[in-house]
Amino acid sequence: MGRWVWSRAECGSSGDCLEEVSKSAVCARGPITDDLMCLKMMTFGLAKCTITGVDGHGPRDGGTPILLVAGAATGHLQANLQIAAAPPGGAREGSCHWSRTNSVNLSVLGADMLALLCLCVVLLVWWFSRPKKSPSTIPGPRPWPLIGSMHLLAGHETPFQAFTALSRVYGDIFSIHLGSASCVVVNNFKLIKEVLIAKGGDFGGRPDFARFHKLFGGDRNNSLALCDWSSLQKTRRSIARTYCSPRFTSLQYDRVNNVGEEELKSFLHQLDQLPHGQPCNVKPAVLMVCANMFTQYMCSTSFAYEDKGFQKIVRYFDEIFWEINQGYAVDFLPWLLPVYTGHMKKISNWATEIRQFILSRIIDKHRATLDTNSPPRDFTDALLMHLEEDPNMNWQHIIFELEDFLGGHSAIGNLVMVTLAAVVDHPEVAKRIQEEVDQVTGGTRCPNLFDKAAMPYTEATILETLRTASSPIVPHVASKDTEIDGHEVSKGTIVFINNYELNQGDAYWDEPGLFKPERFLSSTGNIVKPAHFIPFSTGKRTCIGQRLVQCFSFVVLATLLQYYDVSTKESVKVQPGCVAVPPDCFKLVLTPRK
Repeated sequence: MGRWVWSRAECGSSGDCLEEVSKSAVCARGPITDDLMCLKMMTFGLAKCTITGVDGHGPRDGGTPILLVAGAATGHLQANLQIAAAPPGGAREGSCHWSRTNSVNLSVLGADMLALLCLCVVLLVWWFSRPKKSPSTIPGPRPWPLIGSMHLLAGHETPFQAFTALSRVYGDIFSIHLGSASCVVVNNFKLIKEVLIAKGGDFGGRPDFARFHKLFGGDRNNSLALCDWSSLQKTRRSIARTYCSPRFTSLQYDRVNNVGEEELKSFLHQLDQLPHGQPCNVKPAVLMVCANMFTQYMCSTSFAYEDKGFQKIVRYFDEIFWEINQGYAVDFLPWLLPVYTGHMKKISNWATEIRQFILSRIIDKHRATLDTNSPPRDFTDALLMHLEEDPNMNWQHIIFELEDFLGGHSAIGNLVMVTLAAVVDHPEVAKRIQEEVDQVTGGTRCPNLFDKAAMPYTEATILETLRTASSPIVPHVASKDTEIDGHEVSKGTIVFINNYELNQGDAYWDEPGLFKPERFLSSTGNIVKPAHFIPFSTGKRTCIGQRLVQCFSFVVLATLLQYYDVSTKESVKVQPGCVAVPPDCFKLVLTPRK
């Protein structure tokens, strides 16, 4: 058979340009690629390319799924998407070039062509013999074989932007096949409330992605956020609610405030060690103060910033948070799993090391000093006591629940970083926050949680960051045959909640493309949150730790801006559609305020 290869000489300086995938297909991973996959299935392949240009075939958009049909006899390559041709004479600047070896085995040519013809006939028969939709069936695009309608997500920065565009064609509720998964997308607040609140019990499941299993010891039901709803899930949330959703007047709220004040001292000391007046990586310090706030509050334990084990675990938590916020073809095309073997092993190793750290340096310490005759000292004690009292709980449940909530610090650290990125682009916002914190504290102390009511603009800035970032709500899954707005929805259907439309739609916001914290302030300066603003979801599966996120992100952001002016010497771009930045993200310039 003919085969396509990348010419090593034309791939730039990368020493890892050629990668053997099979005896008849060769892929490249050079400096101009991001996540190139080359899969040979008979004569079909699915490639996810970030190629700036190839001879006669033009550029590939980053992350765009492209269906490739390779003819064995001629080696001809076709891309069945809208691909502009390259300039006459070859590829664009900086790209690699296709070259073809002259290794055509004529003895297998006839068999290959016959197999291709048979496969085409089978696909055509399947395409035209599918049952017609009934009036109650949800409208949506007709899927392609193998990839469903994944090609329709091309040309958009996030899938939810594509969903918004498709809703203009098919309506506020439409069906879409993503690979082998049957999905439904709901795009307005009325339908979203029906799914999350009115029929929350019908849609209590979560997608069964292989990545989720790898992150939680082989079973995603170990996770509170990614498990299907069950009586065990209800029990675990009940244990956590007192600690993860502290009421303003409760003793737990006082403890959250005290922990925040204490850890901010170490945070300021760490910031003081960074080089001032020049670009530096602020994210590790932000993540570590958030991590110590969580471990101190939930486990009565904190760690030195210089602790190598602590640094590594904080990094792994951040990697996993970024991972969960990404979408991969393998989520919907499980037959691609062999291509992702290395990636799956990597994320599994991260999660395993995190659990070993929690067990050896937190749980074992608590077990040795636990007094079951006294009230629990913290969340960890409460979990250990419940383990002894409830026969339905086991060690796995305890470890994974603690891991789940400790991992919430990554959400806070990333939210602070995304907010700082917005503040850098809008220095007038930073100035107003600084004026607010100076007025409230008098410049004599750090802000605390009880200052929150007197600092509405700072809180509004965080809310505006959540709106503009539009982090997706975790998809739900129908746990039984049910309906949405009178349309039939089969058990196992994945339901996407398009909160991007809720956060960015002209029907919901005035000038949604602008960063305006004051949109969350009333005429009297108080916080006002519209009903359709649900950054932490709503209903029975709302984020149980959202109050901690709002509390700790407030004091970290306010304290940092109280002591430093923040700027940058480079363009700061944050990926839309998630409140997350890569572990190695943009650098900021910290200048101490006088």
